[in-house]
Amino acid sequence: MKLRGRLLIFFLLLCALALVAAPNSEKQYWDGQTWTNYVRIGAYGLRGGDAARIVRNAQESDVFGIEVDNDIEGRYESFLHPEEKLKAIHDVAEEAHRAGNYAFVYIAGTECITAHADQTPHTLFKDRPDWLQRDINGKPAIFGGGTAFWIAPGDEDVWVSPYATEWRKIYMEHVRQIAATGIDGIYVDIPYWMTHFEGWENTWASFDDYTVAAFKERTGLDAKHDLKLGDFSDPAFRKWVEFRIQTFTDFMSEIDRNAKSVNLKIRTIPEIYPGIEEEVVRVGADVYSLYAVVDAIAHEYEFGGGDHMASSRTPLDWFRYQVGMYSFRAFAQGKATWILNYSWDGDKNVDKRESMMNLAMSHIMAGANFWDAPGHSMAGSNDLPTRKKIFSWIEAHEKTFYLPRSPIDPIGVYFSPQTRNFGANELIASYRGILILLMQKHLEFQIVTPRTLADFRGQTLVLPDVRVLGETEKNWLHDFAARGQRLVITGADTTGIGNLQNVVRFPECPGKAYNQALEKDFEHASPDSQQKFFDSLQGGNRVQIKAGTHVATSVARTPDGHTNVFFANFAGLRGGSNPVQTPQTDVEVTVPSKTDGKGFFLPYLGETQAIQGSRRGDVVTFALPPITKGAVFWYESDSK
Repeated sequence: MKLRGRLLIFFLLLCALALVAAPNSEKQYWDGQTWTNYVRIGAYGLRGGDAARIVRNAQESDVFGIEVDNDIEGRYESFLHPEEKLKAIHDVAEEAHRAGNYAFVYIAGTECITAHADQTPHTLFKDRPDWLQRDINGKPAIFGGGTAFWIAPGDEDVWVSPYATEWRKIYMEHVRQIAATGIDGIYVDIPYWMTHFEGWENTWASFDDYTVAAFKERTGLDAKHDLKLGDFSDPAFRKWVEFRIQTFTDFMSEIDRNAKSVNLKIRTIPEIYPGIEEEVVRVGADVYSLYAVVDAIAHEYEFGGGDHMASSRTPLDWFRYQVGMYSFRAFAQGKATWILNYSWDGDKNVDKRESMMNLAMSHIMAGANFWDAPGHSMAGSNDLPTRKKIFSWIEAHEKTFYLPRSPIDPIGVYFSPQTRNFGANELIASYRGILILLMQKHLEFQIVTPRTLADFRGQTLVLPDVRVLGETEKNWLHDFAARGQRLVITGADTTGIGNLQNVVRFPECPGKAYNQALEKDFEHASPDSQQKFFDSLQGGNRVQIKAGTHVATSVARTPDGHTNVFFANFAGLRGGSNPVQTPQTDVEVTVPSKTDGKGFFLPYLGETQAIQGSRRGDVVTFALPPITKGAVFWYESDSK
């Protein structure tokens, strides 16, 4: 431990040097934003001595935000001896800063691999078996080659308990040492409970001694004997669910505090694959909770059963993907949302370049950042010239997509984390259905959460089968309806609100009904089938949009005073066979304006065009050019 102390002092000195080598072209970002809001990500393996090559390659394809894979925590050899990797991290940070770029480094969450474990007497499991997560029967979370594609034959893959005291102490010391190198971000991959490898899905782990003791201290309950595992009606199991989620929220918060205790400018970014669905509860990593304690989240998002390859997605998959990303943006409250997802993996029937362009389009229209990666790998690209084309265009128009977006006259849709925790499938079917209805009907929507409820200013709030509400939420909802605003309750009603005039109830949820129609026949499902639901709404149409139902739209105002409409076109896409959209024509946008203003149209990967509007009273209508993959329209009022 004395050696570790000397290392920390050494790297604290390096930190002072690194601050001198901070990025030499730091931009002035909008208040509250940082470089994380504007990244265009590419990933690279980092071994030492290759820092200059990595940064040069990144610059050549307009990468802004360089991920380097240099995993101190997730490899037992460097967990014991991190010195060489720390030096490599310091070197790549200096090179990135010299080029005016930023770099962040990969580390594992609770997973740790020992290479060639069958040939060495020292592995993490052999040395510290008490550190491992375990199922309720005491089986340790230890796996070998072939369990996952990243585990080589002969290797030992283990998952450590976040409550293993000595491991956590060493882990946080490494975090401080990494921060001291001057690197711009720490990227923490899958900080999870082990419940996602085959045979572990229903374990609700971990029941190691450290975790059981922590749960006992917090709740007074014995996790091994007092819970009905998997029974969401059991109050004790519900406490276990909440405890498991809070564990990794606290873990990431501690990483963030330790990193910033050494380097105030460093950013903490976890990588999470669950999004808004049931997987969140199993692995214990809840993006809604995590956004409050980190600087950004990288989502390896598969949207609850849809195909994760862009080349294979159906239009319904794409709409569900948009629902997930807009949810993340609402959870983030201005922090960055990065999407690490995959466009193409050898599909001979689909052009990889078209798939890459579709994936990037879907991200930026939602205000998320695009990470280019091939197949199931983080590093590299399916097609570097296409990456260059996409990234160069995003850089030229980054303010259009990444300035903060604020609502104008939205219909609110409530996301209830507690309802998701204890009844995910029912909630998500309703929630997705409502949001897709609004997207296809081209009404302005705003996703509202417990953190943003008090700030909601729309005329209507929809509760999509929300089954768990606290007293604070109930009181706010009552006051909202009592003020004359519209509260639309679909499915279950747990508000406790009586028959106020402005409360509309749909015992049979229109969102669930429409979700079923979409699953049965997407091409012929029509949002008009839920006209009674639309008749119940107030607001959402201050900006009026005429477009087909295969186009997802969102409306927002940016700080530069623009009224924006973002279009994502999924018409004609066929998973596994056609990645080229059917262009959408006769699209119109009508905005309220008592003075003349200017309309502009930016087609995806094209150039900005000025558009002449047609005035009729206090509104101006703009006929847009054909929309191929996607586009943005904005209106600049002369009165701003």
